Formats: sequence, C-alpha cells, structure tokens
Amino acid sequence: MSSDTIKVLITVNFSEEILQQLREISPRLEIISRPARNYTDMAAQIWQEAEILYTGSVFPPADAMPKLKWVQSHFAGADETLKQPLIQQHREVIITSTRGIHATKMAEYAIGMCIALGHKFPQMREAFRKKEWSYDRHQKFMAVELRGATLGIVGYGAIGREIARLAKCFGMTVLAAKRNVRQVEETDHYTVDDTGDKYGNAFDRLYPPQALATMVRDCDFVVVTTPLTEKTHNLYSEKVIQAMKPGSYLINIGRGGVVDENALLEALKSGHLAGAALDVFETEPLPEDHPLWTAPNIVITPHIAGGMVTYNEKAADIFEENLRRYLEKKPLLNVVDRDEGY
Repeated sequence: MSSDTIKVLITVNFSEEILQQLREISPRLEIISRPARNYTDMAAQIWQEAEILYTGSVFPPADAMPKLKWVQSHFAGADETLKQPLIQQHREVIITSTRGIHATKMAEYAIGMCIALGHKFPQMREAFRKKEWSYDRHQKFMAVELRGATLGIVGYGAIGREIARLAKCFGMTVLAAKRNVRQVEETDHYTVDDTGDKYGNAFDRLYPPQALATMVRDCDFVVVTTPLTEKTHNLYSEKVIQAMKPGSYLINIGRGGVVDENALLEALKSGHLAGAALDVFETEPLPEDHPLWTAPNIVITPHIAGGMVTYNEKAADIFEENLRRYLEKKPLLNVVDRDEGY
C-alpha cells in the first residue's frame, strides 16, 4: 500500500472533535480544515494540493485543483454541485453525497405534516390567532386519521423508504413511485441502522414515474422526495395534481422544481386539494409577494426539513467511512451518477 500523504481539504466548519476523529483514520491523511464562504478565503496553494475536497457550496474555479480525485458533498442533493465548472470540466472526479443521513429527520417531518394537515392544525392555528372558538368545530376540524389512510411516496430512496417504514407503524397503506421499479433493493447507499426499507417490503404497490397520475388517485396524502434533475423538473405536473383524490394533501420535501407550483396553487384555491406542506420551492428564498404565502390551508417552511442538531456528526460518519474505503480502494458510498443527476 502506498505511503504517500493524501491532503484532505474541508471547507465546512467541523468541530475539533470531528476533525480529530478523521485524523485518527490513518497517518496518511493530512486533514486541512479551512471553513470558507468563498474560494478566495484561502490561499490558492491549498486548493492546488488537495486530493480530496469536503465542501458544502464552496468551489474554486475549474483549473484550481489539479490533484483533485474526489469531492464529498456536505449535502444530499447533487443538483448545485453538478453545476460547478470544476465538476463539469473534470468528469473523472468522483462525487459522493450525504444521502441517507437526513432520512429519519425528513421522514419525521413528512409524517408530522401528514398529522398536522389531516388534523387541521393550520385551520386551528388561524382560529387561535383570531381568538375564535368555532361552534361548528366538530365539522370544521374533522380529522383524517393516518390509520387506514393511503400514503403515496414519490421517490423511493433513503427518505422515501424511511417514510414508508413509519407510515406502516401508523397503519397506513403505502404506494410508492420510483425510477427503476425492477431495482427494489437499496444498495451502495448509507443507511442508519434499523431504519428504512432496504429490501422493499414496506410498500403495498410500486409504480413507475409514468404512472403517477394513476397512483395519486388512491392517495389521501402524497409526499414528494424526488431530487431535481432535467428528467424530474415538473414531474409532479398539472396533470398529476388534477388526478389527485379530491380533498387530499400534498407534501413536498424533495425539490421545488419537481412540483408545478402554479398548478398546486390553483388546486388549493379551488379546494380540489385540502392542503399542502412545502419545504422547498422553485425560487429560494420564496419571494415575499409569492402567492403561495397566502394560499389556503398551507404550511410553508424555509427548506429546513433535513436540519438537525447532529447534522455535522452524521455527515462526518459518512465521510469517515468513505475515507476508509478510499484508502482501501473499495467502492465509496453514495456515489453520484452524473447522468441521472443524483
């Protein structure tokens, strides 16, 4: 095995405890911590000598890292990383993500929003704000129970699989849509122990993306977890939204561009949909004058469904495992498929 030093540049603000954890992997690794908001925050020589880059959204110009072999993203989504000139011009560079670390948190968010919407929390909050005791409350706040309801999951990756596992605990019927219906088992991706649905046992029926309009007809709740790629832009189209069961609910925790926001807005205004919860949007931050802010029966959160106090520790766990694999010349976890976009 080679004894050459491998320089690892980290632009994310990891704690000293995490950095020490990474240094202890091997004496071959030189861990260089330079928290940055812009590539000019550090000397050009540091970029030039790094073989491995751990970063969130900070990238240097395309010609700044001649020794670069692997980029570990701090995030699960790869859409912004793949837009970087450094990545586009060097297709030999491996890209990996933190896919999987958000699964439990985002699944809890999704199920929590199913409960909030189904139990009319937005309407009750509005009545509370007005100091209004609704005398028709039993009708106005009539709840849709999760037990016995049907949940549709669009995108059956790590997050979708954990949502399915939790939904089954609530007694829900689970329908799922995924790109490759023949690849049911989850492989080569990071998974938190005792979570998810590795072998594809949690769903009741599986659909290809082309059959979304058929799937959603039977769903009381639909959760979108799909990443944004050229193929998935407006995947959840006006046609699909119009096909949704009247009085159902839509929750989007994937990417804003996957859902046709104009069609969703019209479905909320007309009452075709009973409500929605959105954490992601076509334009972020969501403009102050955007009509979604005033849409009826909606919950809006500022792209925080995956945030958690242990984020850095969980992200570092994936990086640590991948560093060990890199040194041992084994396949890395969560390798991004450039052609598919995730």
